[in-house]
Amino acid sequence: MLITKLKPREDIQCLFDKNTVLLYCEGCKEVFFPESEIAELEKELSVSRTDMAVVTTDYVCNPEHLECQMQRHAGDINNAGCLLVFSCGVGVQTVADSYPGKKVCAACDTIPLPGWQGLTPPEYDCEGCGECHLNETGGICPITACSKSLVNGQCGGAKNGKCEVDGDMECGWERIYRRLENQNRLGSLQIPAKLRNYAVQTGKVDE
Repeated sequence: MLITKLKPREDIQCLFDKNTVLLYCEGCKEVFFPESEIAELEKELSVSRTDMAVVTTDYVCNPEHLECQMQRHAGDINNAGCLLVFSCGVGVQTVADSYPGKKVCAACDTIPLPGWQGLTPPEYDCEGCGECHLNETGGICPITACSKSLVNGQCGGAKNGKCEVDGDMECGWERIYRRLENQNRLGSLQIPAKLRNYAVQTGKVDE
């Protein structure tokens, strides 16, 4: 079971503009989707869904299904400066891999609850850290893509693009660098060092 909650208002507000495509995932039922909170946010920010392209679908985490749903919005997506995804971290990673040349951002943080999320594709993973890093890392999760779950960059032990812990695994941070380079967003790596707040990963949404 996963719970998605909106990121802080100021983090989302800066991503809203006329070139932003909003992508809402309404499934699966194993993921809590904060519909009422999103409606309040749109009202607060005076966002009209008629002012920008909006895609509402389910199972964003299924690449084939996502491709079919997004074909109707190909023109808007080609012109988009950002794809803002309201889903769990698995859905955001799926969208980012489907559009590697586009800036893809998460509007939600994901928090785990006990139980098995049986619909999650095996090639994607979300540990529900409660403070999603995907917006700074090109839609590639540094916690699951890196054997050491480093959030501030490469450890320096990779060789020939492979992880020093698992020689069959690509270095997650080299993947992140290549993705951001492809998007001309290497400046995203020049952010202040982050410390993980493990308290938000306890499964308690709010005190």
